[in-house]
Amino acid sequence: MTAAASPPTPTPTPTPTSAADLPLSARRLGHAGLLPFLFGAALVWLVREDAHPYTTLAMSAYAAVVISFLGGIHWGLAFRHAEPPLALLVWGVVPSLVAWVAVMMPPSAGLVVHGAMLVACYAVDRRVYVAEGVARWLTLRFRLSAVAALSCFVAAAGT
Repeated sequence: MTAAASPPTPTPTPTPTSAADLPLSARRLGHAGLLPFLFGAALVWLVREDAHPYTTLAMSAYAAVVISFLGGIHWGLAFRHAEPPLALLVWGVVPSLVAWVAVMMPPSAGLVVHGAMLVACYAVDRRVYVAEGVARWLTLRFRLSAVAALSCFVAAAGT
């Protein structure tokens, strides 16, 4: 009598434990996404007064796009569920709405709102990413969010 061959057991992919263990392309693209924040914050301090409206609007608009992206991640996480948790869907929209209002505010206030929203998004993600099994991205998210938020605050101070 021969024993039935059991199917091969898939080898689990090791879970990254640090930002260095994440895909290099994700790390590079994430860091490249900081360039508009860094250049925008510097330009606010360096350009002539008549160029300030353009520099601050560019900075504010880019921050709004990034904040909207961070909210959209929650919709992606919700799509993984047969019955998506309402909290994921609601939070997925809130950052976009706040960022939209911040773009319309004077830059001295709107850029502060953007910076605070970047911090708030990270604070929410500290809980959600763990619950959704994507906590491995938190170290990179912290670094990117910290630089982006600080850039918004620096730019606001320069207005």
